[in-house]
Amino acid sequence: MVVLLAVTSAASEAAADDGEGPLGVTAVAAPTARVGALFAAGRHFCTASVVDSPRRDLIVTAAHCLDGGSGELEFVPGYRNGHAPYGVWRVGRRLLPHGWAEGQDEDSDVAFAVVADREGEGVEDVVGGGNRFVAGTATGATAVTVTGYPDSREVPVRCTNRATAHSRTQQRIECPDFSGGTSGSPWVDGDGEVVGVLGGHEAGGATADVSYSVVLGAEAAELYRDAVRI
Repeated sequence: MVVLLAVTSAASEAAADDGEGPLGVTAVAAPTARVGALFAAGRHFCTASVVDSPRRDLIVTAAHCLDGGSGELEFVPGYRNGHAPYGVWRVGRRLLPHGWAEGQDEDSDVAFAVVADREGEGVEDVVGGGNRFVAGTATGATAVTVTGYPDSREVPVRCTNRATAHSRTQQRIECPDFSGGTSGSPWVDGDGEVVGVLGGHEAGGATADVSYSVVLGAEAAELYRDAVRI
C-alpha cells in the first residue's frame, strides 16, 4: 500500500470512547483509538475496531470487508486527515464464519482478522486495550454508539441511538450519514462492549440513514473463540 500517513504521539489522542450524545444525531467525531479505517491500495474502504483478545492482536469488521479481492489490507486506528497516531498495522489471517464463506449469508456478515505485531507490541498495547466482543445481548437493551469512516471523508463520524429488531437475525439503527465505508463499524454499548457490527442486511443498509448489523449469536461467538485460539 502506498499512502502518506503522519504518525503522531498516541499520548495526544484520547483512547476511550466518548459517552452518549443526543440520540440519532450523527456528527464528525474526535478519533477513537480502538476504531480505525481499513485501507487497500492506498484508500480506506471499510471500518474495523480492536477487540479484547489474549494475544492483543485482533480486530472485528464486516465479513464483506474481508472477503473477495481485497488484497493486502492495513488497519489504521484513530485515523484522521492522513494521520496515523497509533501506527499502521498489516492485516494478516482473516476469519470468516461458515455461513459467509459458503454462501455469503447476510446473517453471517461479521469477521475477525489478526494484525501483525509491530516491534513486539500488539495493537491493544498501543491503543490502550480493546472493547469486549459480546454475543447474545438483547437488541436494544441499551443505546449503542456507532463510529465509522465514510469513504467520502477523512474523519470519523459517530452516532448514538437504540437499535431495534429488523428480524430475528438482524438489527437496525437509525443514524444519518453512515454511507459507504462505514461497513464494519462497531456498535458499542455503555459498558464498552461490541454488541453489533455494521453490515448484514443490504450489506449494512441501502440508504445512509438506516444501518444494520447481524444479531450476534452462536455463530459469532464460535468465530470469536476460534479467533482467540490462533
